Amino acid sequence: MFKTTVTDLLEAALNDRPDLFLIDFSIQSDNHIKIIIDGDNGLLVEDCMFISRAIEHNIDREEYDFSLEVMSAGATAPLVHKRQYKKNIGRTFKVKTASDKIEGTLTKATDDNIVLEWKVREPKPIGKGKVTVKKEANIAYQDIVEAKVMIKF
Repeated sequence: MFKTTVTDLLEAALNDRPDLFLIDFSIQSDNHIKIIIDGDNGLLVEDCMFISRAIEHNIDREEYDFSLEVMSAGATAPLVHKRQYKKNIGRTFKVKTASDKIEGTLTKATDDNIVLEWKVREPKPIGKGKVTVKKEANIAYQDIVEAKVMIKF
């Protein structure tokens, strides 16, 4: 009953804010609710407060003893939702597939795949020395084992 109530309140709040989406949601046995969200345009503290209030203000504390934690996915957390890729176009990614590890700039995110681009130095086809070559990889979402945004300082 409690989980259904929380789930319904969470879904209603996310319907009110279509720019926000759920990354993870759990309720532990001690009624500790943990919600991780993200947003198409990033995430503000106010967005977390909106979700928190939508749940907390609609559950009777006399009936249920619970704790609530609403947070963003975090800058170093692996991406888990297709919508997260679209908002990160232009950023550097490290993507792990079953057979490869690729680091490059995310240039495109469609409904089916992402495109990474990077530059490498390779020997010239003729003569001595090296030349910079632009490489590109199309990676289907189902082939991604893990993808992380690389934070550059």
